[in-house]
Amino acid sequence: MTNPRAGQHAQPSDLIDVAHVVTAYYATKPDPSDVGQRVAFGTSGHRGSSLDAAFNEDHILATTQAIVDYRREQGYDGPLFIGRDTHALSEPAWVSALEVLGANDVTVLVDDRDSWTPTPAVSHAILAANRDGRTIRTTGSGLADGIVVTPSHNPPRDGGFKYNPPNGGPADTDATGWIAAKANAYLEAGLDGVRRIPFAKARAAAQGYDFLGTYVDDLPNVLDIDAIRDAGIRIGADPLGGASVEFWQAIADRHRIDLTVVNPLVDPTWRFMTLDWDGKIRMDCSSPSAMHSVIDRRSEFQIATGNDADSDRHGIVTPDAGLMNPNHYLAVAIQYLFSSRKDWPAGAAIGKTLVSSSMIDRVAQSLGRTLLEVPVGFKWFVPGLLDASVGFGGEESAGASFLRKDGSVWSTDKDGILLALLASEITAVTGRTPSQHYGDLVERFGRPQYVRSDAAATREQKATLSKLSADQVSATELAGEPIVSKLTEAPGNGAGIGGLKVVTESAWFAARPSGTEDVYKIYAESFKGADHLRHVQHEAQELVDGVLSGK
Repeated sequence: MTNPRAGQHAQPSDLIDVAHVVTAYYATKPDPSDVGQRVAFGTSGHRGSSLDAAFNEDHILATTQAIVDYRREQGYDGPLFIGRDTHALSEPAWVSALEVLGANDVTVLVDDRDSWTPTPAVSHAILAANRDGRTIRTTGSGLADGIVVTPSHNPPRDGGFKYNPPNGGPADTDATGWIAAKANAYLEAGLDGVRRIPFAKARAAAQGYDFLGTYVDDLPNVLDIDAIRDAGIRIGADPLGGASVEFWQAIADRHRIDLTVVNPLVDPTWRFMTLDWDGKIRMDCSSPSAMHSVIDRRSEFQIATGNDADSDRHGIVTPDAGLMNPNHYLAVAIQYLFSSRKDWPAGAAIGKTLVSSSMIDRVAQSLGRTLLEVPVGFKWFVPGLLDASVGFGGEESAGASFLRKDGSVWSTDKDGILLALLASEITAVTGRTPSQHYGDLVERFGRPQYVRSDAAATREQKATLSKLSADQVSATELAGEPIVSKLTEAPGNGAGIGGLKVVTESAWFAARPSGTEDVYKIYAESFKGADHLRHVQHEAQELVDGVLSGK
C-alpha cells in the first residue's frame, strides 16, 4: 500500500542520525550464529544496516580479507580499484577495506580526488587496466579487479559492499558464495586470520587514479556527444545526492553541452529527497515518488535524468511524459541503438532479464536480432558484453549498458550515466523524445500493462519456490489463454531463475522469492489491457499459492 506521504519532501523525523549509524558500525559486533547478521551476497553484494548488526566493521574486515584470499586463489595479482558512494556507512567501510588490503600488500587504486566514485567508473577502470587491444584479458598475470562500497539505491541507514572481478562486472555466484563462506568463517573465528594495518599507513600506500577524467573523456567513444552539443539539447541531471554529482559537472564542462546539475547537494541524510512509495527515503531513480522533484521541473529541460547513489541506475524524464517506465525506455534504447550503431557485430544479441517487458521481445524480433533472456541479475550479461556477442544488456530495474560505437566493450556493470546521456543523443539525432519513440512502438506492437507486487511467504515457502520444476505446475491456462511455456530456467542460458515464469501469447507472470523479506515477488504483464492484467495477477497468486501449499 502506498504511503500517504509518498512524493512529499522528507521531514526531520524521516532523517537518520548519522553519528548513531556510524557509531553502530564500529560499536556493534555481529553474531554469526544469527543468519541476519552473517555476510550474504545478493545480486549486488552484501547489504545491511549497522543498526541491525548486518553491516558493521567486522563484516567488512572479514569480507575484505576473504576477497584477498579469493584473488590470491584465482591468481589475480594486479591492482585493485576501489570506489565508494555517498552513504554514511560507505566511507567507514572504505577505510576498513583499505586497512585490510594494505596489510595484505595489495596494490590499491583510489580516487585521486579523495571523492566518490560511481560503479560504472570502477567497471570502466578495471576493463581499461585489463584491455589488450579490442579484447579484455581475464587470464594471466597482472589482472586488475575492484570493490565498490555501495548499497545502491537503499535507504540512508544502509551500507553495501560488492566485488567486481577482472571481467569488470558483478561477481558471479561461484565467487560471491566462496567469498561469503570465507568471510563468515572469519566472523566465527573472531577475525582470527584477518590482517590489518592503521589507516594512515594503508592510505599512504594506496595510489591515486583519475576515475572521473578517464571515464568522462572516453564518453565520445560510446555516445554521439557531438550531436548532443550541436543540437543544443537542454539537459537537467539530478544525481539524487549520489556519486555522479561531480561527474555530471565534468561532463558539462569538458564536452561543452547544455547540462545543468539540478541538485549538487550531497548529504548522508538525503534531507532533500521526496519520499518513496512506502514513505522511506530511497534514491530509486525509477520511482515516480522518489523522482518527484525532477518530474516537477521537466518543462525546464528537453531531457531530465536521475541516478541512484552509485549511479548504476537511470531515470529518464521527458517534458511530454514525465518519468518513463524503465521497461519502456529499455525498448526505445534497443530500437535506436540497433538501428544506428552500424559498426556493431551483425550477430550481437539483445539481452534482457526474464522479468523485463515482452515489448523488448517484439522489438528484437522486428530487428532480426537474437534475444538473450536471462535470470535476474546483471552478472548474466557480463560474458556477452565482454566479447561483444551481446550489444545491449538491460534489466527491468533501470540498469543497462551497451557497446562502444566501434562494437567493443564499454562496461560490464550497469551504467546509469551512459543510459541517461543516451536519452539526449536519441532526442538530438531524431528530433523526438524517447517517450515519443515509445508511442511509436506501442502503435506497432500494442500497449503492454506491467506491474510488480509482493505476496507473503515463509522462509520454507520461499525455498520451495526457488526450487520449483515446471512439472509441479499443472495449470494449462492463464487468464483465459493457453499457457505456451512454464519456465524455471532462463531460455537464454539455461540458468535456474530461482522461481517460475508462465507465458501465454499475450501475457506472462513470473514469481521469485525475495532475498531480504518474507515475501515473494510477482511480476506480470499483459498486452490485453489493465483488466486482463489484474486477472493475470489474481490467477498467478492463486497458482503459486497452490503450488506452495502442495494443492
